[in-house]
Amino acid sequence: MELFDLYDADRMPLHKTAVRGGGIPENSYHIVIHVCIFNSRGEMLIQRRQADKANWPDLWDLSVGGTVSAGERSSEGAERELREELGIELPLRNVRPHLTIHYDTGFDDVYVLNCDCELSSLKLQQEEVQEVKWASCAEVEALLDAAQFVPYRKEYIRLLYALRSGRGTCRKEH
Repeated sequence: MELFDLYDADRMPLHKTAVRGGGIPENSYHIVIHVCIFNSRGEMLIQRRQADKANWPDLWDLSVGGTVSAGERSSEGAERELREELGIELPLRNVRPHLTIHYDTGFDDVYVLNCDCELSSLKLQQEEVQEVKWASCAEVEALLDAAQFVPYRKEYIRLLYALRSGRGTCRKEH
């Protein structure tokens, strides 16, 4: 049984937990994370979800995603999901997400990392991940068009690729 902490609309802890898959009480929210890993060629590491997953089975997805467990901070959840799903050990404590997206039942903290990891060195979690590959923005958009990728908005995907080179909403002028 997996538990996660509940928060109010301002992301203040409610000091309550809920069971994963059991629904979220009204006026309560939880935290999920996504980690997008980019290589030095500007490609994102994407994963193909297992065919028996309840949500988005057999579709390609961002590098890593998951629910932050009870007692964890967002960055700790991101570290754990990286380790569990891909076998990647990256210290993320005190690393802030690049974005936080508010959705109906929670907050989605999105971490954007640059890492030239070899696909052959990854240890895929068989319950979650079928395969991984590096993909350009155009390749992800083609997968979206073919209904082979979790149906994110194309604008969101483009933003993730843009954020790989820095934080914030303004370009840094040289």
